[in-house]
Amino acid sequence: MGTLRALSVSQQVGLLFVVLFGLLGLVTLIAFSRSFRDVSPEQAALRERFARELRALWLGAILFWVAWASGPLGSTLLFGFVSFVALREFVTLTHTRRADHRALLLAFFVILPMQYLLVGMRLINAFTVFIPVYLFFAIPVISALANDPFHFLERTAKIQWGITVTVYGLSHAPALLLLDLPNYRERGAFLVLFLVLVVVAAQLGQEAASRRLRRRPVARAISRSFSWRAFGAGAGAAALVGVLLYWVTPFNPLAALAMGAIAGAAGTLGEFAMQALKRDAGVRNFRGGSSVTGAVGLLDRVAPLCFAAPVFFHSVRGYFGI
Repeated sequence: MGTLRALSVSQQVGLLFVVLFGLLGLVTLIAFSRSFRDVSPEQAALRERFARELRALWLGAILFWVAWASGPLGSTLLFGFVSFVALREFVTLTHTRRADHRALLLAFFVILPMQYLLVGMRLINAFTVFIPVYLFFAIPVISALANDPFHFLERTAKIQWGITVTVYGLSHAPALLLLDLPNYRERGAFLVLFLVLVVVAAQLGQEAASRRLRRRPVARAISRSFSWRAFGAGAGAAALVGVLLYWVTPFNPLAALAMGAIAGAAGTLGEFAMQALKRDAGVRNFRGGSSVTGAVGLLDRVAPLCFAAPVFFHSVRGYFGI
């Protein structure tokens, strides 16, 4: 541990990526070696699903590396692009009318760039209130100017909620890279890694618990796997991963445990909320490819992070009193 702490910041982050890509490479080699075995159709389906998830992990790791290597400006632009694609996918899953086009143009080409510009300029107080305050007043006005009162409140709320999740929520991830914490300068990449790992641990823990534990679904019409027992198991798994990774964060073990549980729980609830959206849109599962709506599953993957990032970001600020 002393040797690791003696390394420079760039050396520590470089070692982080060497370990990350090394583990992914090892898992990929093992999966490739087992792909030649004959398996049952059911096992073949599981193998294909694992391969898709592994490809997604590779893509996420590469994007994570690009975000760090390109500096604050590059990482902000990269997350901005992901927000753009996620918002587009959200729009394909919701019913809009011609009168909504003005509000949607405002969302894609004014609100989204402005939010990430505020993030890149490190204007924390500005970017944390820009969408929840100013957007929520601007969108209804723009929609009303279109002269279409049909389901006005419902249509306006959909656009507001989509922007809040895909733009406001996700923009807090690159903001972690820009936080100036005591004795933790230029180590924001570790905070992003911590956030991603605890969110993934929460999802895996909940999925494993939902299969093994006797549970009563909280909302059967939305998800048959979401129960309070499984949710608690997911939050517990995130807390465990958090305390194991405390040494890469500015937290002590107890604080890392709490931060992991908070971020993991928020991410799990985000995935649950996105399942409700999919049911409303008539999409059962689109992770394996394009759906009839044009959605390709990106929203599925980033929704937990969209919910967890702002909760984690403000928890960190509250912990350090900044």
